[in-house]
Amino acid sequence: MNTLLATTVAALAAVTTTAADATTPQRVTFESDGEALIGNLYVPEDDTPAATFIIIGPMTYQMGQAPTQYAKRLAQAGYAALVFDVRGRGESGGAVRAIESPSQKIEDLNSAVGFVRDHEALGSRPIIALGICQGSSYVVHSVAFNADIAAGVTVAGHYRDRAGDFAWLTPAGFEARLARGDAARARFQSTGTVEYVRAVDPVDTNVGMPGKFVYDWYGPWADRGEWDNRYAVMSDAELLRFETLGAAGQVDKPYLMIHSDRSFLPYAARRHFDAMPSATKQMLWEGDTPHLAYYDDADVLDRTVASIVTWARNLN
Repeated sequence: MNTLLATTVAALAAVTTTAADATTPQRVTFESDGEALIGNLYVPEDDTPAATFIIIGPMTYQMGQAPTQYAKRLAQAGYAALVFDVRGRGESGGAVRAIESPSQKIEDLNSAVGFVRDHEALGSRPIIALGICQGSSYVVHSVAFNADIAAGVTVAGHYRDRAGDFAWLTPAGFEARLARGDAARARFQSTGTVEYVRAVDPVDTNVGMPGKFVYDWYGPWADRGEWDNRYAVMSDAELLRFETLGAAGQVDKPYLMIHSDRSFLPYAARRHFDAMPSATKQMLWEGDTPHLAYYDDADVLDRTVASIVTWARNLN
């Protein structure tokens, strides 16, 4: 470990167990396609952040989950950080709840970028997009095509291409989900009725995010009433047709990708990294760190944010 990274890790370890928990964010509201998005803006105590991170989380996320863990630590390290609920989730608006729409999420992320760019105190500083798990796909797209984003960071990314979908769902499972999604979207378009399944379940695989290990993490959030365990079936009509390998081929900005052998679809991560033409891209491969440890394991979060901060300080 180099001296700068070691110093950053030590500093974060000293603050994240106390000061980070006490950080009081500014409540913010901004619009995306006419709907109100609710967010929390974390600003460092000296009010002179080096840059602003805009954080978008995993599939079905709400801002109080993993994004807030990163935002608090980044604020303690001297950066502003914006977390927000996308349309259809948490406190934000949106007529269709619990929908996983790539086009909406990209638009919401870009609206957050616009909010920060127009912010009196933050607008002149660089904007860095940070994606966690499936949020990484939306970051890849926005970094590629949004000129207001200076750089991108993705952590334990779920990157979208057909090979990855087949590895995730199997070819038969992919086709079945796509057919159900198309049928659900057709019903919604003709009747206005939204069909839902559970987002997670310990046994049932006909859910948004199948697998007991996923349920074990999300289930307690649902039990506490802090997360909506629903998934709009028509999401799959768009989600399973969305790919980001093409967007990765347009990323020519500074980019940090953090992944591991035990993060989701490691081969898809490598495909996307290799596709990026950026001369300033960096891969940080963390061996056997479990995927969900990047969401809430304090030691992993401290280390990961320390790596992000070290990288960000070297951007200029």
